[in-house]
Amino acid sequence: MLCSVLLAVTASTLAAAHIVITYPGWRGDNLITNETWPYGMQWMYPCGGTTLTTNRTYWPTTGGAIAFQPGWFQGHNTAFLYVNLGVGTDGPDGGPGNMSNPMVSPFQLLGPSNGPYPGTVCLPQVPVPANMHFNAGDNATIQVVEIAQHGAALFSCVDITFADPGDSRIAKVNESNCFNSTDLGFAEIYTITTTPIGAAANMTTSGASPSSPLLSLSRLGGWFGYLPLLAGGALLLI
Repeated sequence: MLCSVLLAVTASTLAAAHIVITYPGWRGDNLITNETWPYGMQWMYPCGGTTLTTNRTYWPTTGGAIAFQPGWFQGHNTAFLYVNLGVGTDGPDGGPGNMSNPMVSPFQLLGPSNGPYPGTVCLPQVPVPANMHFNAGDNATIQVVEIAQHGAALFSCVDITFADPGDSRIAKVNESNCFNSTDLGFAEIYTITTTPIGAAANMTTSGASPSSPLLSLSRLGGWFGYLPLLAGGALLLI
């Protein structure tokens, strides 16, 4: 199933697209590669080359749903995903100066292939960042970051205005605008200590064994624990 925003994009544009926020809204179409953006807009921090919009979307003060499509570019068989919140007006475009407030723990996306693919990710209840409180009428920006396999980051944003839960201006969440495609999987991200703090300072290349973690980082496949979350045949993140 494709969101209507993507149905409006031509096939030639899809080849250069990356990640689209489908709920609660989108700062703007940054699926663009041209002379101004020869590498594509979405590589640009903090919001993929798009500036603050006046067309804000209402979102609950207690948190709410976020949905996006992550697979409109090659190389996303796996990716890391982050969801952050920016507040304030000290940024160059009059919006947030940074997006340094995590809303969910980062997680890994498991895609069906390494080529472009359709599919939607739904986070049905994303909370506001810990220890932060917002009132109806406050403005903020939600940022979704996708870290590609080669380490580069793609950015997409939606500018929001907080509203009280149940406000009629908040778009209803249903299976048509927030769902998890069954051909996508997810994994938790965790780390293990291979070299304690200070230990590396006492190591030399001549004294390091072939199995030294400093010489064989590529072997640390166990950094990522795979834990798909299943719910009624569809994947659901909670």
